Amino acid sequence: MKKTTTTEPVAPGLPGSGEAHDTDLPAGGSVEGFDAAGSGSSTESDAPATGRRKKRRELTPAQRALSLLVRREHSQSELLRKLAARGIEPDAAAEAVERMRDAGWQDDGRFAASLARARATGGHGPLRIEAELATHRLDAGTIAAAFESLAADGEADWPGRARDLLERRYDVAAFTDDPALRRKAVDFLLRRGFDGETAYGAVRALRGD
Repeated sequence: MKKTTTTEPVAPGLPGSGEAHDTDLPAGGSVEGFDAAGSGSSTESDAPATGRRKKRRELTPAQRALSLLVRREHSQSELLRKLAARGIEPDAAAEAVERMRDAGWQDDGRFAASLARARATGGHGPLRIEAELATHRLDAGTIAAAFESLAADGEADWPGRARDLLERRYDVAAFTDDPALRRKAVDFLLRRGFDGETAYGAVRALRGD
């Protein structure tokens, strides 16, 4: 007798579907009592393979918050803003963020260190990084700790970073005889968030002064 096999339909967002949704959760599908509702799990028996799609359950505020945090770090203020944009009431959003923080999924210190490192690696100076961190309503201690983390990892050599940026962007050999190019290079570093002393010092170093 010829053996036949059947393949159950795969719900969107589950492994093998090729689609990604805001309901993606870590392995296990839950954390601290947050059921992975909407991620494809159901207490109902499997429907016949007729192509009929099950109705997806609406996510709770905590589940929406978690679905954002599993993708990348978020500050508390950013997470609150995104939940509000998804129609979550302020009190419910605040409670969800508090639960994420208590469970260890959200941490402003970890967020600040991650963002500072990403921006420094991307060629931004300390002034611009500090300004961006401040937009997340982080306190001075949290911002200072992020820069301390960069220094501890050897990633806070701002003069060296400034010189590297100029060497990649300009013909630094022309700095000696081209004052306009030197001014342009300084302005570039200032816009990137480096202070004046670092910007002028980088140009002078590459000029050979």
